[in-house]
Amino acid sequence: MTSLAERYGSPSRGRRRLGLVLVAAVVAVAAGWLAWATWFHATPAVQSDQLGYEVVDDNTAVAVVQVRLEDGVTASCRVRAFAEDHVTVGELAFEPEPGRNEVRVRTERRATNVTLLGCTAPGQPRPR
Repeated sequence: MTSLAERYGSPSRGRRRLGLVLVAAVVAVAAGWLAWATWFHATPAVQSDQLGYEVVDDNTAVAVVQVRLEDGVTASCRVRAFAEDHVTVGELAFEPEPGRNEVRVRTERRATNVTLLGCTAPGQPRPR
């Protein structure tokens, strides 16, 4: 029996080398994109944390939010107040200042919990 290489011929050295170069280029581009995507998502323009909340009365709750902003970035944050039966009773979108932000949320009835939904900046669709 004859081997396939004997029967059909084997690829030339140049063709093999070209194939390896193309594979290496594709791997390099994919690795570069992965590094960029990791860096981009690990360093958002705005980050926020909820430090706490206080239910003041039947129609008011106060949320305390810590915000880190890159210089010159305008962000939008959103907090939501919930009643004992888990129904949304108030919501507030606000433009934060860097650092500690205390925001008053008007509620339809007494809230039992206030949650930070997150902050977004232009080009950053996922709240952080």
